[in-house]
Amino acid sequence: MIQFTKRQKDTSPEKMVKPEGKDGIQKLGHREYVGGMWEEIGRLQFEFLLRQKLKPTDCFLDIACGSLRGGVHFINYLETSNYLGIDKEASLIQLGIEKELGKELYNDKKPEFVISNTFDFEKFSKKPRFSLAQSLFTHLNIEDVFRCLNKLRKFVESEEHVLFATFFEGDSSDNPKMSHSHASFQYSREEMETFGRRNGWQATYIGGWNHPRNQMMMQYEAF
Repeated sequence: MIQFTKRQKDTSPEKMVKPEGKDGIQKLGHREYVGGMWEEIGRLQFEFLLRQKLKPTDCFLDIACGSLRGGVHFINYLETSNYLGIDKEASLIQLGIEKELGKELYNDKKPEFVISNTFDFEKFSKKPRFSLAQSLFTHLNIEDVFRCLNKLRKFVESEEHVLFATFFEGDSSDNPKMSHSHASFQYSREEMETFGRRNGWQATYIGGWNHPRNQMMMQYEAF
C-alpha cells in the first residue's frame, strides 16, 4: 500500500469522487445523488423509450432506477404493475416514492422494486419486454458490466427482449478499478459490442441521443 506523507494528497479517482450510500444521499440529496438535471434527463429517457415503441401494456425494467428520475414518468405511463425498478440503495427508492412519485400513484400503479447490488433480477415476479440502464455502465467496471448483462440475459429468456444502455465513449485504460456510483468509466464502441456478444446479446450502436452529458446509447437484443 502507498504511504502518504503529510505533504502528499491522495488524488486517485476512488478518493476524489463523491461518497456513496447513505452518507452520500444525505449529503447530496436524492436528486443530486443520481446526477441532477432532474427534469431534463428524466423526460429524455422516457421520450426515448416511447420512440422505441414502449406501450402502456409492456412490462418495463428500470436498471439502477435510483430515486425515480425516469421512473416517475414510466410509472405514470405504464399500466398497473408493469414497472420494475432495481437499485442497490433502498433509501433512494424510498425518497423517490415519498418526494417525487407520491403515495397515491404508488398505491395505484403498484410498481415493483428489488434492492440488490448484484443484479438479482430473478427476484422480480414478472419478466420485462424492455429494459433501460441509463447512466449505469458509466459507473461500472468490466466485471460488473458483464454481471449485469449476463444475469439479465438469463432472467429474460425471451429473444424478444431489448435492453438500452448508455455509456461514455472513450478510452477505458484509465478507468478506476472498482465500480462506484460517482466514478466515471469510459468504454469504446467495440468494447460495448463485445460485452454484449459474450453475454448473449446482439449489440447495435445507436450513438448520440441528445444526452446533455454526451452519453452514447447501445441497444442489446437477446439472441
